Amino acid sequence: MAEHFLQGYSDIGNGWYSDYFETEGARSLHSGLVAGLQRQMSFASVRIGLYDYVKQWYAKEPDTITIGGRLLAGCTTEALAVTLAQPTDVVKVRFQAQSNLTGVSKRYSGTIDAYMKIAKEEGLRGLWKGTLPNIVRNSIVNCSELVTYDLIKDALLRQNMTDNLPCHFCAAFRAGFCTTIVASLVDVVKTRYMNSPPGLYRNALNCSFLLLTKEGFTAFYKGFMPSFLRLGSWNVVMFVTYEQLKRALMLVKKSRESS
Repeated sequence: MAEHFLQGYSDIGNGWYSDYFETEGARSLHSGLVAGLQRQMSFASVRIGLYDYVKQWYAKEPDTITIGGRLLAGCTTEALAVTLAQPTDVVKVRFQAQSNLTGVSKRYSGTIDAYMKIAKEEGLRGLWKGTLPNIVRNSIVNCSELVTYDLIKDALLRQNMTDNLPCHFCAAFRAGFCTTIVASLVDVVKTRYMNSPPGLYRNALNCSFLLLTKEGFTAFYKGFMPSFLRLGSWNVVMFVTYEQLKRALMLVKKSRESS
C-alpha cells in the first residue's frame, strides 16, 4: 500500500516525514480520506462484525474453537466483505495514486465522480477490478489481524493478564506487526495491479512474477515502515475501540435483561 507513497523521499529514519511535509504539505497525508472512510466502513462492518458469529458457527463445540476454525472464519468474512465493497477499494487506491501526480490534471474530482467515471469508461467490471487478488490479500490480512489478535489475547489472559485496555493494546500492537510482515507480500502487488493501466499486466500472478524478476524479492517489502505505522496504529485503534464498544453493549444488554 505504501509502496507508491515513498517514491522520491528518504527513508523513515532519515527524515521522511519532514521531506514529505516540505514537498506535499500535511493535508496530503489525508488524501483520499473520504474514499478511505467509505472503504473502512464497508469492509469493517462485515469482516469484524460477523467474525465472532462465523467463528462460533465453524466451531464443533461452543467452547472449543480451533485455529482452523478461526482461519476459516477470517477468510469467510473477508471474502464476503471484499465482494460487497470492492468498488470503494478501487476508488481509494485511484485517489491515493493521483495525489502523487504533478503537472497533470486530476482524473477524479471526488468519490462520486470516480465511481461514475470508472463505471462509464471501464464498465461495472472496472469497479470490481482486482477482486480475486484483493480477496486473497484481504483474507491474509484479516486472518493475520483477527486470528493473531485472538491468539495473542488468549495467551495474555492465560498468563493471568486482566482482560482490559493494556491487554487489548498489547495484543493489537503485536497483531499489527505480524500483519505487516504477512500482508506486505501481497500489498505491493495489489497496489501495482489495481492502479495499472489496462494491458500492462495480464493478471495479479503476472504482476507478481514481473515484480520479482525485475526488482527482486525486496520489492515486496517496499514501504515496510510506513505500512507498519499504518497497520500498527490501525490495529490498536480498531481492536481497543471494538473491545470497549463490545463491553459497553454487553453492559447495556445485561442492564436491560435485569430490569
